[in-house]
Amino acid sequence: MFSKVLIANRGEIALRIIAACRELGIATVAVHSVADRDCLHVRQADEAVCIGGPYPQNSYLNITAVIAAAEITGADAIHPGYGFLAENAHFAEIVHECGLTFIGPPPSAIRLMGNKSEARKKVSAAGVPVLPGSLEPLQNRGEALELAAEIGYPVILKASAGGGGRGMRLAHDERELKRAFDTARNEAEKAFGDPAIYLEKYLEQPRHIEFQILADTHGRVIHLGERECSIQRRHQKLLEESPSPALTPEMRAEMGRAAVAAARSAGYLSAGTVEFLLAPDGTYSFMEMNTRIQVEHPVTEMVTGVDLVKEQLLIAAGQRMTVPKGRIVPNGHAIEFRINAEDPETFAPSPGRVSFLALPGGPGVRVDTHLYAGYSIPPYYDSLVAKLIVHGRDREEAIARGRRALTSLEIEGIRTSLALHLRILDDRDFREGRLHTGFMERYQV
Repeated sequence: MFSKVLIANRGEIALRIIAACRELGIATVAVHSVADRDCLHVRQADEAVCIGGPYPQNSYLNITAVIAAAEITGADAIHPGYGFLAENAHFAEIVHECGLTFIGPPPSAIRLMGNKSEARKKVSAAGVPVLPGSLEPLQNRGEALELAAEIGYPVILKASAGGGGRGMRLAHDERELKRAFDTARNEAEKAFGDPAIYLEKYLEQPRHIEFQILADTHGRVIHLGERECSIQRRHQKLLEESPSPALTPEMRAEMGRAAVAAARSAGYLSAGTVEFLLAPDGTYSFMEMNTRIQVEHPVTEMVTGVDLVKEQLLIAAGQRMTVPKGRIVPNGHAIEFRINAEDPETFAPSPGRVSFLALPGGPGVRVDTHLYAGYSIPPYYDSLVAKLIVHGRDREEAIARGRRALTSLEIEGIRTSLALHLRILDDRDFREGRLHTGFMERYQV
């Protein structure tokens, strides 16, 4: 096992990794920007190193500074968390070249699954369903128009190297596709440095279902069930739950097998997530694979009892995963609410000083956060400030606990998304499990 792990991240995920390392007896090193001197992960780690200015490119995305911090502190492994450098294959390669262990998948798997068109081609060859569309990047507008006429509108253009909704353009007819083609290529080039785009059939009102994967160096690849991630705004998730109210045990088993096949096809190791779109008629298609720990990983932890970050550490050290063999059956129901520092109506960011903080407790309630009273949220990073996770015997109890915990969580001094989550819980369609990726359009957000 590692003696010291450097955490190349900040905030609540850095605290989560520190907790797992402590339980395994591993010392930790926090890196931080100038703006994060007072962040809680800096206080709780065994050592801390300032690696640059407040903007991410000067600190958390500065590969040279991160590697230097690992070397001067004697760390033997680096955990990237999520975001920043977590899905940067070049960074993972440099970590290995410097004699350190990257706590995540091999660079080859990151690079393969980071290229969406290559990923589609790879998993399709492994028998995983993919939406009709191009398995290679589009060469020109004419090729896109020909393919769209073949598979039928609507279609969507996506950046091969992209994610998070950037470089995506929807087209309902030939005129819209002609206009969208150059726009999508330009967005892809600007956001990812790669103009390659591909086209696929666009599903109307699908569900977003993802399966949690674990794979170790001893040849074992498993899934830990699914998470429903359909409640999202502009392709950014707001609320996740497990199990999905839409899946039968038979569907779960079939989609789980497909997720494992996708991970095996990539030569995957560590924790990862295979994401699918589930159509209203019950058919499903591969969307992408996230080659890192997910923001919503606590949902799976709550219904399985598996500590995913500890499993990542064990797998990276060459040990076998500790999950018992046999079918994993979810225990009860869990929901995660992403609490963002933003106006619940306009979604404008709301950085500032937290003047008062009261966290909920009681049965089935977990809060992952780096907030404390007196902490000043800097304006340079993602607006996520807390994750509220609730667990109940069934979905009805989890919703009731979510409402109780949301009304008990008090954060003063900034605006947050708490009120929005309460609106969602009171929505009849949500309570009855009628979800799809366009759910939030009713709130005009």
